[in-house]
Amino acid sequence: MTQNDQMRIAEARHSFTGKSLSDSQFDESWALTEIIHRGIRKSGSFYEKLGDYSHAFARAENFDQIKGKVIIRDIFKARYGQTMNEMREGILEREANLPEEAKTLALDHARQIEPMIRDGETMPFYRAYDHSGHALSQTLNISETGAKELMKTVSRDVDGLDLYEHGKEAEKKYHTPVREAERAARQASRSQTRTRSRA
Repeated sequence: MTQNDQMRIAEARHSFTGKSLSDSQFDESWALTEIIHRGIRKSGSFYEKLGDYSHAFARAENFDQIKGKVIIRDIFKARYGQTMNEMREGILEREANLPEEAKTLALDHARQIEPMIRDGETMPFYRAYDHSGHALSQTLNISETGAKELMKTVSRDVDGLDLYEHGKEAEKKYHTPVREAERAARQASRSQTRTRSRA
């Protein structure tokens, strides 16, 4: 934990809402803010997660869902320095006003997907796509959903590829044979273990 993290926790703990919470309530609300933050970074949305988690949080405590929402919102603001909606609007604003180099960066990230599927510790398309989308979203400070859409668009416009279909073909060609070989090796090993235990 960094010094900045410790300062944020102390500020949140001593905020108007933070002071009223038990240790376990504060810890849970702090954890829930990270989940909601991750959801905003991923999709640019928080309403459903806030509703679901505030309901679960309140159900386990001695207050209603509205108070659960207020607690989570207040701790979120103390932790991240802005409200959930301000964070969401900032992401949407940046997605609507991308810098000039955004398409070039998106194309670079889209082109990294096949090597991730093909080389070294191979991976399925969905993981490579997610990894590239996350990296691009961090670079441009936008949602992962927005980053993935941008990669799909530039891949189609510049390379003439449907990124999903191209990635699934690469997965079938490079990753699937490796995964099937690993599965066969595990089954053979289990079979040998069973044979030895019977003997």
